[in-house]
Amino acid sequence: MKIETALILCAGLGKRLNPLTLKTPKPLLKLKDVTMLENCINTAVKLGVKKIFLNTFHLKDQISSFLEDKKFLIDIQIIDDGKEILNTGGGILNMISNSQDNDYLIFNPDTLWDENYVYEIDKMQNFYFSNKLNNILLTVNKNLSFDKGLEGDFGLRDNLLNKDSNKNFIYIGCQILNKKLFKGYNIKNFSISEIWNELLKQNQLYGFESFNKFYHLTNLETFKKLKDH
Repeated sequence: MKIETALILCAGLGKRLNPLTLKTPKPLLKLKDVTMLENCINTAVKLGVKKIFLNTFHLKDQISSFLEDKKFLIDIQIIDDGKEILNTGGGILNMISNSQDNDYLIFNPDTLWDENYVYEIDKMQNFYFSNKLNNILLTVNKNLSFDKGLEGDFGLRDNLLNKDSNKNFIYIGCQILNKKLFKGYNIKNFSISEIWNELLKQNQLYGFESFNKFYHLTNLETFKKLKDH
C-alpha cells in the first residue's frame, strides 16, 4: 500500500529565526538557492503521493504566491488555519477534515529533505502497513544531527519510542498518522505531542530509525552555519 496524501505544516511563526522570519515564512527560507518547502514537496512527489495539503497562517500570501509561481505538477491545496494559529495538532486535524483518506504522511518543512530520505520513508511506510500500525515517527540518533545543541526527544527500542532516561533519538519531522487518532479532538490550538503522549502511556508510539545526517533549521545560528556548509 502507498499513502496518497501528504500534509506539510507551514503555519508556524518561526520565532527562533527572527528577524529573517518577520519578513519571510520559514518554509520559504533558502539553502543552496532552493526553498525548504520546495525540497519537502519534491520529496513527497518522489514518494508517489497524489495530493498535498499544506496549512498556512504566518505570511500566508507569500506561500500562496510561491506555489502559483512554481506550478508544481501535483495537486496542492492550501488549508488556512483561520483567525488563530492552530499549532501542529490542530493544523493536522484541520487539514485531514478536508480529506477522505485514512493515513497521512506528515512533514515539517524545516528539515532539509532530499533524495536520501525517500528510500527510508518508503521503508517506514512499508513497516507501517505490514504491521497494521496507526502511527510511526521518523527519528535519528542525535549523533547524526548537524546541530549538536539538539537534545534527544525519545528512547527507541524495537521500533517503540519511550521517554526513558536514554533519550538519544530526535524526531526529524516526518510521521505517518491515521485519522482515527484524532477522534474526540476538536479543531483548535493543540500540539500533536498531546496525541503522542497518550500513545506513549499505552506503549504504542512507534519509531523508525533514519541513518541520514540530520540538517534542521533550529535557529538563526544554525541557519547561518548551514548556508556556509
